[in-house]
Amino acid sequence: MILLSRKVDVGSTLAGFSRRPKSGMLTQARYSYCVEGEKFMNHSTLSRLFACGLLLIGSPSQALAVETVKGMIDYEVVGIGIPTSLTGKPGDQDKGRDLAIKRKKGNCLACHRMPIPEEDDHGAIGPDLTHVASRLTDAQLRLRVVDSKRINPSTMMPAFYRIDGFHRVARKFQGKPILTAGEVEDVVAYLVTLK
Repeated sequence: MILLSRKVDVGSTLAGFSRRPKSGMLTQARYSYCVEGEKFMNHSTLSRLFACGLLLIGSPSQALAVETVKGMIDYEVVGIGIPTSLTGKPGDQDKGRDLAIKRKKGNCLACHRMPIPEEDDHGAIGPDLTHVASRLTDAQLRLRVVDSKRINPSTMMPAFYRIDGFHRVARKFQGKPILTAGEVEDVVAYLVTLK
């Protein structure tokens, strides 16, 4: 197999990320092409992309992001949490407990163990939430309920307050989050009591 190599360069620095690259080009990427037309990424390319990713993770745009999705309440992600209430007021912990149990809403018990003795089946896939408030702040809990994939992209936990980026969503659920902003705050109010 004969490998041919060509270098594609959009900019001499990482500042090229602020501009839209020309169609079909990747920033400072090097690809090897085999004769059959298949693409192979080499070690040099992976190293560059990894370094760029590390630089972007620490950028100010990642530290403070304002979400603006149609029909949703804006929120700010600071670090690994959402420090302010989505509704501007605290939630109701009793409603939050009920939402955590409901199978068509929070359904937390499907994956997590919780201090809810009247329910028989508790999941063992996710972490035990019995003392979750002793490990996480309310801001961290809020982000995990809103969209846990912002912290761990490979998590199985669904995003309860997001409507974009999903595939094969039933028509009646399209454009609707699993929980409303008020329900998110209710669940967070319940979770912060679990110390």
